[in-house]
Amino acid sequence: MKKIILTGGGTAGHVTPNIALLPSLRKAEFEIMYIGSYDGMEKELIEREGIPYKGVSTGKFRRYFSWKNFSDPFRVIKGYFEAKKIIKEYNPDVVFSKGGFVAVPVVWAAAKRKVPVVIHESDMSPGLANKLCIKKAYKICANFPEALANLPTDKSVVTGSPIRQELLEGSRDAGLAFAGLTGEKPVLMVMGGSTGAKVINEALRAALPVLLESFEVIHLCGRGNADESLKGTRGYAQFEYVSEEMKDVYAAADVILSRAGANSICEIAALRKPSVLVPLSAAVSRGDQIQNAESFRKQGFSYVLQEEKMNPDSIIEAVKYVYENRVDYVRSIEYGSLSDGVKSVMREIDAAVRENLRGDGKA
Repeated sequence: MKKIILTGGGTAGHVTPNIALLPSLRKAEFEIMYIGSYDGMEKELIEREGIPYKGVSTGKFRRYFSWKNFSDPFRVIKGYFEAKKIIKEYNPDVVFSKGGFVAVPVVWAAAKRKVPVVIHESDMSPGLANKLCIKKAYKICANFPEALANLPTDKSVVTGSPIRQELLEGSRDAGLAFAGLTGEKPVLMVMGGSTGAKVINEALRAALPVLLESFEVIHLCGRGNADESLKGTRGYAQFEYVSEEMKDVYAAADVILSRAGANSICEIAALRKPSVLVPLSAAVSRGDQIQNAESFRKQGFSYVLQEEKMNPDSIIEAVKYVYENRVDYVRSIEYGSLSDGVKSVMREIDAAVRENLRGDGKA
């Protein structure tokens, strides 16, 4: 049986594409193992899928001063030797990395063991973790065509992002029931990323009195960010995090307001949902979400509201505009060039396995 190690972690965006691949990997008769951090959010998400999970030490590579910059390299080195031992014992045919800092020691260890690595880059330009891994990769799968300008041309290919099939099978009625909403008004779904977004939460809640005149609202506010004073507000449902019911919540939404993380916006597009994107500002990020959002704006998929211009009034204006023009946004998405990410990535994984078998003299 073919063996694969999946890796990636730190945010849901570094894990959910791996989860999206699981049905196809199982159908292709792969034996699957996951390597993540000891206690990252990926551990809970992957173990829920029944996949064997191994933790390794990891550290964050920061572009700013922190005392942890002196200790984290030693944690990465420790993680490298831990991953190297796991890979030696498991003997995989291929490693698939979705990125995040935990992937760095795993990719390096796989390359040292001469195991081909397929990397997926979600954004227009690679983050620091993927930059450290690119030279070790057999193939780099890009989410956006524009990303190819920032990747090695000889081993990069546009695949799109793997989307969980189950997200396409949600029930609007089930989503409304889960949120305790009536569906008598259009539904606005708001999400600020897997760890929440304080600035979005605050601006949305300030806009609620006006928004609730025209919309019902499902608010995914992030862990620890629920506002107890708003519980019981008619037409408003807040959740710190949604997992199994996510497909139904998506199905209930008529318009979505979201950060511009690559995986989230690709899910939104795959579901043909008109959206307002609020990318993280360049002041607190490397600007990848700004690039993602601009690509979707140019294609007519989304309306972009810059964080610096976000306030209750601009949220209300943007949401109403997108809802009123929802038909145009949906039409643009339907005529857009979205790839079947799962199928495309599986093609590259299979090619890496074949290459590995030839190199070992097994085929």
